[in-house]
Amino acid sequence: LWKNCFSYMEKERGVDKLSRYIIYGAVSAVVLTACWYFRSVIIYMILAAVVSLLGRPIMRMLRKIKIRKKQMPEALLAVITICIILILFLFLFTQVIPVVARIIQNISDNVSSSGYSLPVDSFMATVNSINAWFISHFPQFGPDFRIENAVGSFIRKTLDLGSLSSLIEYVASFFVSIGVGIFSVVFISFFFLKDQMLFRKIIGALVPDKIESRVIAAIGDIEHLLSRYFVGLMVEVMGVALLNFLFMWLIARIGFSAAIGIAFITGILNIIPYVGPLVGTVLGTILATVLKFSAVGVTAHFWGFIILLVVLFELTQLVDNFLFQPYIYSTSIKASPLEIFIVLLIAGNLAGVIGMLVAIPAYTVVRVIAGHFFADVKAIRRLIPDCENTLSKE
Repeated sequence: LWKNCFSYMEKERGVDKLSRYIIYGAVSAVVLTACWYFRSVIIYMILAAVVSLLGRPIMRMLRKIKIRKKQMPEALLAVITICIILILFLFLFTQVIPVVARIIQNISDNVSSSGYSLPVDSFMATVNSINAWFISHFPQFGPDFRIENAVGSFIRKTLDLGSLSSLIEYVASFFVSIGVGIFSVVFISFFFLKDQMLFRKIIGALVPDKIESRVIAAIGDIEHLLSRYFVGLMVEVMGVALLNFLFMWLIARIGFSAAIGIAFITGILNIIPYVGPLVGTVLGTILATVLKFSAVGVTAHFWGFIILLVVLFELTQLVDNFLFQPYIYSTSIKASPLEIFIVLLIAGNLAGVIGMLVAIPAYTVVRVIAGHFFADVKAIRRLIPDCENTLSKE
């Protein structure tokens, strides 16, 4: 009898465990489905969190400013911080457009000064020969067949009024979506900056009470490390851009505004690990060469100028590799360079350039969570030395 009771209880426990697993799986599926359905909102919140992390050092500096021995309200500090960030991004954006416009203008001036014109006569002769070939090989088309008329008719049928209105509607909806996204990110960032505990409160309200304090502590560490990382990343972009600007302006003798624009382009591309610096070197060399020689053509100094630019860009990368990156990656997120290299390789194989961009922030989050909730695992203790301090505190 006792054996039967014991076996019955074991079966009941197995059924309870299976039921819990099914419930957990169903809840996880519902949560993932909701996240996918509201993915735009989640993206807005992630971007707003990044903006708020970038704005925290600015908020700390603004808090030191006192008017009549009184600190400015947090809401006003948040508004000023967001305005500063928007002005910086607008400045970066406006520095890139003039460079592209100047390159197009230089090429256009070079073409017009050389007296180059479109080969209309030879083009029409080619079209007439194609028409003759079609008439001779396909008599059913008739002697009046013209391929240009057929192409024109196809274009008119394809680009009818309905498709044109659809295109206009798509373009309008795209710009509306961009405007809504920018407004949403700015609006959410304001509240994240105004109340820096807001995100912790939101997550704390969604987790059980027994782990709420540990979750809030983990989120605090994540925010601290990611804030240092993103600020360090901006410092790296500005440092690379500044070095490239000085090299191109003072040594390569490129114009002031052109040097600023190309330098910012290379600095922004440098965010992409490993691939970005190479693309920035190639693109920066091409842009600077076009600006320098498009009006005068290839001269004796053409290849020497290209070699000079490559050397200057590589000098900047050496400074970045031995000065900027060790400070950002090792100091900011407290991970060894080997860890970062392996994580970037895995992320690049899984998701390409996008994966490499989000690899380090995502690894930082995983690292902190592992340190707070799995500190008793030996492998994690060896990988994350801070786990031992966390485990001793608990």
